[in-house]
Amino acid sequence: MEHNTIAAISTALSEGGIGIIRLSGDDSVTIVDKIYRTKGGERKLLSFSSHTIHYGFIYSGDEIVDEVMVSVMKAPNSFTKENVVEINCHGGILMCRKILSLVLENGARLAEPGEFTKRAFLNGRIDLSKAEAVMDVISSQSELALKNSVRQLEGRLFNKIKELREKTIYEIAFIESALDDPEHISLEGYPEKLTETVKYLLKEVTSLYESSKKGKFVKEGINTVIVGKPNVGKSSLLNVLLGFERAIVTDVEGTTRDTIEEHVTLNNVSLNLYDTAGIRDTSDYVENIGVDRAKKYADTADLILFMLDGTRPLTKEDEQIIDLIKNKKVIVLLNKIDSNCVIDKEEIKKMFFEDYAVLEISAKESIGIDSLEKIIEEMFMEGVVSSKDELYITNIRQAEALKSAADSFELVLRSINDGLPEDFYSIDLMNAYSSLGKIIGEDVDEDLVNEIFTKFCMGK
Repeated sequence: MEHNTIAAISTALSEGGIGIIRLSGDDSVTIVDKIYRTKGGERKLLSFSSHTIHYGFIYSGDEIVDEVMVSVMKAPNSFTKENVVEINCHGGILMCRKILSLVLENGARLAEPGEFTKRAFLNGRIDLSKAEAVMDVISSQSELALKNSVRQLEGRLFNKIKELREKTIYEIAFIESALDDPEHISLEGYPEKLTETVKYLLKEVTSLYESSKKGKFVKEGINTVIVGKPNVGKSSLLNVLLGFERAIVTDVEGTTRDTIEEHVTLNNVSLNLYDTAGIRDTSDYVENIGVDRAKKYADTADLILFMLDGTRPLTKEDEQIIDLIKNKKVIVLLNKIDSNCVIDKEEIKKMFFEDYAVLEISAKESIGIDSLEKIIEEMFMEGVVSSKDELYITNIRQAEALKSAADSFELVLRSINDGLPEDFYSIDLMNAYSSLGKIIGEDVDEDLVNEIFTKFCMGK
């Protein structure tokens, strides 16, 4: 690994009270010493102890650039296990960039996205699951996602994977030893013992893998599409869920012609909302494009909110939409119950939606919205919200590695049942061990590591 010193702006490039320029590498302290002076100018950063912060000024030549606080964290007791210096300057895009330029001019190079965390991983400071959790903490869009990311950052996943790998490698070592020294190590009765161990390993790995189904919704949110014929209140529902007027609402049919995308967190549920054009047969070219998009979004949605106008009888257009959304996760919303409804909720349920939730609401008056939130939570987050300790896999790469490990454990059990020689067990156990290692970075190649960290934000 390169030991050159990297630098980047680690705070958002916007106006703010504080901006931070971070350096990591052998020459971090020396580089900052070239542009930093204490108030009296009598001491250098090199003379200060680790994990201390100091008041002073950044200079460009003899000109003061900014009044700053400088933190010094010396190797190996830092995030990257290298010398780390953080310059806390006045916030603002121009000031941060000016100080970064001075740092680069004096010997540092610009860090790549995620390179600080990458160095922490490569230097053994954190494992790969913790490194990925760092980015998940930053990008969390709900309290649930944040809590789950913090659990991974605390090492919950690492500790579980480490336990499973230790049990696996023990069995591999036992088999190999017995095959090398059959006179002293007997394999008699071993298949039965191994069966119990592998069943436990398979159960634990499968449980983690199954958690990824809910983990996807915890991390990314539920892709939720609002569908219905024109003028049933779709845009009004979007606005009330968001808490502000995002979509134009009029009595004119076809007002919404394109898909409106927004994100909202309702209590513990994170939704990626898509308000679509009213679905109907139309000769209007532009509106027809919107209708086609609405059908496309409905086809790939995690959840469909199908809105009916309770003040109007069902039409052919409603029935066409019902055919479109069959066999999908649907909540039927009977809207405008604050007016004179002509559609009966129970009748609708019997006719079309025996297996679906049918909810009476008024998007205009915000009636029934709390009930809608509870139903969505029950559909997608059952057990997640109430659980304080359970870990959910939110990373596709980790889920794929768990699936691969589970498949390998299944093969071990199959080999035992088929009475195959013990060296067959060892091969599949080693494959499982390797797959689990990919989760924590014990068995990954350089290209994968580079790909993972390029998804990080700059300065982290």
